[in-house]
Amino acid sequence: MAAKSTTRSEGGKVRRVIVVGGGLAGLMTVIKLCEAKVPVDLISLVPVKRSHSVCAQGGINASVNTKGEGDSPQVHLEETAYGGDFLANQPPIKGMAEAAPGIVHMLDRMGVPFNRTPEGLLDFRRFGGTLYHRTAFAGATTGQQLLYALDEQVRRFELADVIDEHGVAIPGEKMVRKHEFWDFIEAILDDSGTCVGCVAQDLKTMQLRAFTGDAVVLATGGCGIVFGRSTLSVICTGTAASAVYQQGAVYANGEFIQVHPTAIPGADKLRLISESARGEGGRVWVPKDKSDARSPRDIPEKERDYVLERMYPGYGNLVPRDIASRAIFRTCFHEGRGIFNAATGRNENEVYLDLTHKDEKFLRAKLAGILEIYEKFAGTDPYKNPMKVFPAVHYSMGGLWVDYEADARGALKVGSPRNHATSIPGLYAVGEVDYQYHGANRLGANSLLSCIYGGMVCGPAVASYQKSIKRSALDLPRSIFDKAEKRAEADYQRILTQNQDAKQPENAYRLHQELGEAMLRDCTIERDNATLDRVLEKLGELEERAGRIKSTDTAPRVNQGAQFVRHLENMLVLARVIAEGARNRDESRGAHYKPEFPARNDAEWQRTTLARHEEKGAVRFIRAFDYACAGQSIHVTDAVDTSLVAPRERKYEQAGAASAQATGKLSQKSV
Repeated sequence: MAAKSTTRSEGGKVRRVIVVGGGLAGLMTVIKLCEAKVPVDLISLVPVKRSHSVCAQGGINASVNTKGEGDSPQVHLEETAYGGDFLANQPPIKGMAEAAPGIVHMLDRMGVPFNRTPEGLLDFRRFGGTLYHRTAFAGATTGQQLLYALDEQVRRFELADVIDEHGVAIPGEKMVRKHEFWDFIEAILDDSGTCVGCVAQDLKTMQLRAFTGDAVVLATGGCGIVFGRSTLSVICTGTAASAVYQQGAVYANGEFIQVHPTAIPGADKLRLISESARGEGGRVWVPKDKSDARSPRDIPEKERDYVLERMYPGYGNLVPRDIASRAIFRTCFHEGRGIFNAATGRNENEVYLDLTHKDEKFLRAKLAGILEIYEKFAGTDPYKNPMKVFPAVHYSMGGLWVDYEADARGALKVGSPRNHATSIPGLYAVGEVDYQYHGANRLGANSLLSCIYGGMVCGPAVASYQKSIKRSALDLPRSIFDKAEKRAEADYQRILTQNQDAKQPENAYRLHQELGEAMLRDCTIERDNATLDRVLEKLGELEERAGRIKSTDTAPRVNQGAQFVRHLENMLVLARVIAEGARNRDESRGAHYKPEFPARNDAEWQRTTLARHEEKGAVRFIRAFDYACAGQSIHVTDAVDTSLVAPRERKYEQAGAASAQATGKLSQKSV
């Protein structure tokens, strides 16, 4: 029998759900929970408006078809499945594609300042992997505008009273309580293995606290900092995903890491130059003569090699990111045709991204945000000179395994407690931290969409789960939470005190630098088994040396050094999942490319990589498992649901190859 009140516990306290992460996925989950009258504790590592979603530039996909090109959610479904190399379960994609137009119109009504056509309609640009203008955008700061709009909606609920089952406001209780500058430490599991809260640390006072929640939703983003330099914020360490993976959550498709083809090279950070630059007409090229030292403006058209247009005439500069990055990598590394540097006498690992043929007024209206970034950090005017760019780690298609339940049409059954549930009962994941929507490669502008759609699905799922549980977490013995808090405190004290008297201690930041160098060099665009074996050997060495880390900061307040030690330990665990997954998958699919196994092998590898954490950090790959959700035992396998779009070879040399209308491959069930 379910709990009598969905608002109060047996002891009369307000029942809450915990959402960890204040980006787009987390905020939309909070909104949907509040609409379902579920109070929320929102925990965020940084102020919500500084979540990594703020860095997204290019846009959000939706088949609104204002330009009359014949685009539709069905075409969006197929191009997403095709772009992901048929490794994503298709019902979640179908649900996302069908919901996308409504999501964009909802955001428009919330006040997002989308660009518009002269007629006043929403404007759309092209992004990679499609021939349709499908990407709604707010200049080149779309993520920021969406994040601010959703946070404004959440702020309404911060002021809204919790209303009990009798329609009476509960004094002092608001629908949303924000806890900013709190770091997620671990999930709290009861004796049955069900998640009933989490431990987090106040990064100002360094206080550790056990939060009680009927469910916990992780919306903590990606893990790009595992690779050292990337386009991601320094907060994107993957520490929360790693922590719950170590507690038993299954991790899926960890080996699929997206490398964005165009970023500003830098010694400290690789700053993204959005795909929107190519969507608005930017062209990638290198001089045909690899020793050509002239200024790019002095090199005539006939002496330029437009690499992507030559190799993939069907889609040109807007091929999917995995393909574009490999082409640029091949040009620079294997052919030695990067931009010639007369000062050093060698070809640098850079190519030109050229917008100088476009009108400056047009560029300022549509791309000012990213072009200002380039001018600031590169010191060159991109309106008059081609930009120098190179691929950079950008996104994780893999993440925590999450479930879904399909309806009769093959889309998602909204409200099912299985949607976005991890393998730990009561623990949910949404956004880049989960693996659900993108398969082996994400199409540009599907990220913001999947975050918001995921939140729209996850919120009702968690509300359904809360109604199904027999007892609120608030009514469990307090000892469960005290033990978790004490365990976290003991671990924190370990970090502060270990190796303080050691003669040759290790430095956490130096170890992270070595980790990033190894992962970035040998586990990104091209992989081979011998090199991956060396990566795994290096990870073993780093894991051993991590036990000798001395925290150089032992301050009782605002201790970023000790926090980083904990994150590094979790990053090492996640790095092993990524590298072991890459070593295990002997094929090439999407972002995972092995020249020794250059073809996709559906017979052996059209399946989800499912990883479990074992003793001493070992990774165990499994083919199936069972988990409990809302009183049901559910059997899960690694099979991929391709019932809506028949798998076929990706061929972006041909225009329209990814489109249902060009191929006729869309099955009747998906229409």
